[in-house]
Parts: sequence; structure tokens; C-alpha cells
Amino acid sequence: MIEYPNINPVALHITDAFQIRWYGIMYLVGFVACWLAARIRTKSLPGWESPERLNDLLFYTAMGVVLGGRIGYMLFYAMPDWLEDPLQLFKIWQGGMSFHGGLLGVIISTALFARHQQYPFWVIGDIIAPTVPLAIATGRLGNFINGELWGKVTDVPWAMVFPQAGFLPRHPFPLYAIALEGGLLFMLVWLYSSKQRHVGAVSGIFLLGYGVIRIFEEFFRQPDPQYGYFAFGWLTMGQILCLPMILFGLYLLLKPRQQPYEFCKV
Repeated sequence: MIEYPNINPVALHITDAFQIRWYGIMYLVGFVACWLAARIRTKSLPGWESPERLNDLLFYTAMGVVLGGRIGYMLFYAMPDWLEDPLQLFKIWQGGMSFHGGLLGVIISTALFARHQQYPFWVIGDIIAPTVPLAIATGRLGNFINGELWGKVTDVPWAMVFPQAGFLPRHPFPLYAIALEGGLLFMLVWLYSSKQRHVGAVSGIFLLGYGVIRIFEEFFRQPDPQYGYFAFGWLTMGQILCLPMILFGLYLLLKPRQQPYEFCKV
């Protein structure tokens, strides 16, 4: 068993009302990493020579991630708490962000950006998709520091005792997510995007890859107590939400929308 590194989730305590938490810092690091990766992706794309358009895109997508992620969490995982205390929506520093809600938020914000810029939506999606795993990795690191999203009880040598989950050793699920949703998915989508693909294909491989990885990961994660398992004794909310992602990802991969679009080689 490996000892859980009990890190103070508060990085800087100024007053009880004003604290800077590692969870928020991790999101900021993720946004910066996405911007840098997207800059590499767009360095030879017509209309993206200046970083101004990319800066605007980052603003739109950041708003989509934060608003969509929080609203999605409250809708998918904490509706009773939200109904009891509507102000729970704004307590982001406590954790509680949904990837699937954030994804919907990014889709909406990207659609607004594409309309405003009069630029093809799926081309923008293919710019963003390879960078997203970087933000996922930093977000999962924030979960780990918060001591949340622990896994099922296990006796594997690398098990950890999460302070908020009792005294039994568990799978360190956030670390699995950092390695798989972050590292593995980043390499998969980044390498796939390094060659010429039809518009939408890069977005498709991201959706497909994330959906498959997340369904696999959920077998090691403690299910949300308010829901448990939905069907067959193993199907969780996270797995259910990944099924449409997989189907739509396959659609984008198998049904080209346009002729190939020349991205920069990375």
C-alpha cells in the first residue's frame, strides 16, 4: 500500500473568505497547456497566424468548461443537493465538475465562437480536440489533491487510503485518470492528428477514445453514492454518458463531412 500524500487543498490562505485552492490552480494550468498545444496546432493554419483568434477561442472554451462542467455536475450527480441549496452551484472551490457537462459547454461555446468568427465549427473542433486531454489531466490532479473520486476497495500494492473515504485501501482512481484520460488519450489523439484527416475525424477519435477509456476506468471507481449502479450491477452514470460519445465519435470517423483539411504537422 502507498501512503496518500495528504496535501492541503488550499494553496494560499489569505482570509477565511479568500483562499486560493490547488483545484482552481490546476484548471488554470490546464487552460495554459491547452493554449500552448493549440498554438502549435494552428501555427500554419490560414487565419490563425496571429494568436488573437486563439486567445478569443480560449476565452469562449474556458467559459464553456467552467459553466458547463459545474451545471452538468449539479444536473447529473447532485440534483437533490442543488434543489435543497441553489447556491451550491457557485461553490466551485469545493470540487464537483462534470466532464460531460464541460464537454457540452465547450460544444456550445465553440459553436458561438464559430458563428461569430464565420469559421467552420468542425475545423475548430479538430483544433481543440488534441489539447483537451492536457486539461483533463490537470483537472484530475486537482481531484487527487482534494482527496476525491477515490476508487473501489482493493488489495493491489499501489492502493491508497483516502482520508475522506474511511480506513480501507482503494484504487487511486484520479491517478488512473491522469495516466489514461490524460497521457494515453493525449498521445493517441495528438499522433492521429499529425496526419491529414477529413474534417471532424480528429474530434471523432477524441470522443471515441475518451468514451472507451472512461467506461474501462469506471470499473475501478467507487460509484456515486446517490446513484450506485444503474443496470446489470455495473453500469454507472459516467458509463451511460459515454455511450453517446462513442456512437457520435464513430459517426464522425466513418462519415466524412468534407474533403481533407491540411493541418500543420506536429
